[in-house]
Amino acid sequence: MLRSIKEIYNYVLQAEDGEIGRCKDFLFDDEHWTVRYMVVDTGKWLLGKKVLISPISLGEPDWGSEHFPVRLTKEQIEEAPGLDEDAPFSRQHEIRWTRHYGLPYYWEGSGVWGKAGYPNALFIKKELEVMSEEIADAVETHLRSAIEVSGYHIRATDDEIGHVQDFILDDETWTIRYMVVDTRNWLPGRKVLVAPPWINSVDWAERKVSVAMTRNEVENSPEYDPSAPPTSEYEAGLSKHYGLPIERGIGTP
Repeated sequence: MLRSIKEIYNYVLQAEDGEIGRCKDFLFDDEHWTVRYMVVDTGKWLLGKKVLISPISLGEPDWGSEHFPVRLTKEQIEEAPGLDEDAPFSRQHEIRWTRHYGLPYYWEGSGVWGKAGYPNALFIKKELEVMSEEIADAVETHLRSAIEVSGYHIRATDDEIGHVQDFILDDETWTIRYMVVDTRNWLPGRKVLVAPPWINSVDWAERKVSVAMTRNEVENSPEYDPSAPPTSEYEAGLSKHYGLPIERGIGTP
């Protein structure tokens, strides 16, 4: 099912032996546009320390009570390698963190989740592979904060059209299906969706996203209603309007 990322903020994370904190952010990779980690604020338990939880370790959430079960113990989480908020989360960090939890590498394989199409399948497999330190040093993680990218300006082929307000997530694969674009600067109150495959480029330094549509095409696209998740019929209409498929290679360098 498709869900708003902003709606998941502040969900409670429940380990096997107690509550660990609340969801405060997501880290997604800018190559596959897939959420790799949930950033959890541990509050009074670990004096505000933030920890990362992979979707591989998440159980089936209770959307009604806004709780996510975590298939880890509080001791495992407390003893995990620390997260330096002032430094990039490198592949070296990911390897140490992944080994600590005994999880497989999501980046080893051809699928969105390495050897699988969705994270729960990796939890079932529990296959841990070794990556050499030399390779790890040379690999960039491409991880981005969802909160940081919210607010990026969106530029069509001929003009500015708004800014990123939210992301729409597939709660099975944890891929980002759409960016929610707020066009209130020139279309008051109107929100539209743009799929990552329709992105031409992202200037991370300038905080700008360039898309493959004109301003007029966006202006006349099907309006997004935040009170309801996009249906398959809505998605088909959106794809038809732009003449672009929902599923295709992402053009972000």
